[in-house]
Amino acid sequence: MSNPHTALSVNLNKVALVRNTRHLGIPSVMKAALVCLQAGAAGITVHPRPDERHIRADDVRELSALVTLWKGQGHAAEFNIEGNPFQNLMAFVEECKPDQATFVPDSEDQFTSDHGWALDMMGAADKARLKAAIDAAHAIGTRVSLFMDPIASLMPLAKALGADRVELYTESFAKAHGTISQPQAMKQYADACRAAVATGLEVNAGHDLNLENLSDFLIACPLVKEVSIGHALIGDALEMGYAATVQAYNHCIEVGHGPGCGHNHHH
Repeated sequence: MSNPHTALSVNLNKVALVRNTRHLGIPSVMKAALVCLQAGAAGITVHPRPDERHIRADDVRELSALVTLWKGQGHAAEFNIEGNPFQNLMAFVEECKPDQATFVPDSEDQFTSDHGWALDMMGAADKARLKAAIDAAHAIGTRVSLFMDPIASLMPLAKALGADRVELYTESFAKAHGTISQPQAMKQYADACRAAVATGLEVNAGHDLNLENLSDFLIACPLVKEVSIGHALIGDALEMGYAATVQAYNHCIEVGHGPGCGHNHHH
């Protein structure tokens, strides 16, 4: 098994969403996490929203304990909590001390994340609040990733606030994939990724990545450290099962890092 240097973090929100439609605890979010980790997922991501419409507070705590136990057995794995640091996120970060906190500028009633931090439009007060949240996460040893649109000029601003990583919001890549706009989208993301790395940031990516577009995305952005995938992966898992699905996504990552892409391929 080769060791792809892009980690797959599985977002379990949609498992929780299905479970919450009844009071039976089925499907189990914990079982989903364990099977995904056993199948080779490098991490677990959750985005607990204030209305608890999918992931609930107890899920965050239980998953944090599960990932800690899994790491204690000698596995490399990470727990990533996403959310708005100005809403409910920081209480979870302080309690669970995850490996990574991904700060997303969601409004409370938002259907799903649909924009990154507009750091160029932010006032000084909001920037100071965001920096304070980054500092608070760092104080407990949690790495911070800022959810960002693929705009190269914003990357130095993310670095200036103290972020460790950015998560490139990949919806526009997914929309362009397979159309005449794909080369332009690949260039836009490649430029943003290079700009982030040049300023000293590491790069994650997520939103609407799937088995069809993931390899092409990584060909454009081979330095991406982690992809966080939820909706498409859980949809695939309904047909293939969690384990086969995680293996299929890891295979896409390997194909994206295949020979001839200008980086080291570890065997």
